[in-house]
Amino acid sequence: MTFSIVARSGSAFGVAVASKFLAVGAVVPAVAAGAGAVATQAAANLRYRPQGLALLRTGVQPADAVAGLVAADPDRGHRQLGIVGREGPGATYTGEECMDWAGGTAGDGYAVQGNILTGPEVIDAMEAAWLSSPEAPFERRLLAALAAGDGAGGDRRGRQSAALYVASPGAGYGGGSDVACDLRVDDHPDPVGELGRLLDVHELLFGTPDPEALLELSGELEDEVRGLVAARGYASLDLWAGVENLENRLVPGKIDPVVLAQLRDGGAHDGIHDRARDGARDRAHGGA
Repeated sequence: MTFSIVARSGSAFGVAVASKFLAVGAVVPAVAAGAGAVATQAAANLRYRPQGLALLRTGVQPADAVAGLVAADPDRGHRQLGIVGREGPGATYTGEECMDWAGGTAGDGYAVQGNILTGPEVIDAMEAAWLSSPEAPFERRLLAALAAGDGAGGDRRGRQSAALYVASPGAGYGGGSDVACDLRVDDHPDPVGELGRLLDVHELLFGTPDPEALLELSGELEDEVRGLVAARGYASLDLWAGVENLENRLVPGKIDPVVLAQLRDGGAHDGIHDRARDGARDRAHGGA
């Protein structure tokens, strides 16, 4: 009922998953910074998530973790599982009683798996997309693999939900957690497309500025910004940005062009969602 990729990039681990199943993000993925990632699906065994991560934390290799989990499970014939650890290849398992088409593949730092798919082309497309973009940002690379599987046919029953979960040491909001990205589309006619829109919004709101793109906040630009902030009813740029959830993009004495664009648009919330929607539409039609 599901297709997923578990993968590693440097110190980051992630899972991207889609399914004709309500809120698949609440069931399939488990990720821990410094350990690895697990996807449990088909007749998902939720015990695999904490048990798999515990094994990875102790240094057990993904293939051995998979073998240990399924060996102790009397219903292993109905399970599907993907695991990636701190080093080496990922591992995938498909029980002999999973519904057709079901299968998976694995390589260095990744595993791809799916069941009740239109065919093996779904897995092939996901693997090819993953391998073709080694320099892409990790979240984008995971999403591209998921979108490739969706485009190749995906779940043969249809579409309903998708999720993207990524963890890396200290990558959470304000550095207070390891959760870099936890986005879920629980019930939607185009869940993978909607997941892409959410990732656009996430990057705009919680991304950090490109140091090379920062503008000096002085002279006419400083006057413009001061006037725009005042027109919005705020005493300072800091106060406006805090309300609009753009505080991660503030740099003393400078301004991120992303922040400036939202300020000129009249409000980050409307502007961000418009830009995210436009970006998702452009990608869907082959745009940049």
